[in-house]
Amino acid sequence: MNYNKAKFDSAYGLSTQLPESDIPEIAFAGRSNVGKSSLLNKLFNRKDLARVSSVPGKTITINFYDVDGVNFVDLPGYGYAKISKQEKQRFAELMEGYFQQERNLRLVVQLVDMRHKPSADDYGMIEFMKDRNIPFIIVMTKADKLKVKEYKRRLEESKAELETVGDVPIIPFSAVNGSGADDIKKQIEEAIKNDF
Repeated sequence: MNYNKAKFDSAYGLSTQLPESDIPEIAFAGRSNVGKSSLLNKLFNRKDLARVSSVPGKTITINFYDVDGVNFVDLPGYGYAKISKQEKQRFAELMEGYFQQERNLRLVVQLVDMRHKPSADDYGMIEFMKDRNIPFIIVMTKADKLKVKEYKRRLEESKAELETVGDVPIIPFSAVNGSGADDIKKQIEEAIKNDF
């Protein structure tokens, strides 16, 4: 897959607007401000194809990127408290609507901030995917923000914190130096290999 061919395709604010899923999809999920846009930009080798926001809760649409015939789907960040109840309901409708539709979903890349224990929302999302047999991997973002000792400690702690995921790959990632990006690409390519 040629990631340099990535281009923004479309954005949807309601699940009823979502297009039919006729090509493989890789979805990206995680808390607000966990670094989804930074991860996407690193995979695409672009600075700002996916808009990075300093304000959590800014992605209020499901954004589709066409990457050489595969849809990369940027789901709205969850768990941000400072948005209205109405917006929270719309977020929930959007997320649930996406997962309830017949989608050609090959993999969910679930992002978790490596610096902290996964949140209740992170665990909820992981359980949701396990219950529905949705294939997923876990990417631990912001790895570069930890000093070597802290990094090792968090790596060990996260194994215990995420032991319920079984043999699901857990990949530390840094948007700054790109460590982990090749491993993520391998998992994505493995997930879509039968489509090409």
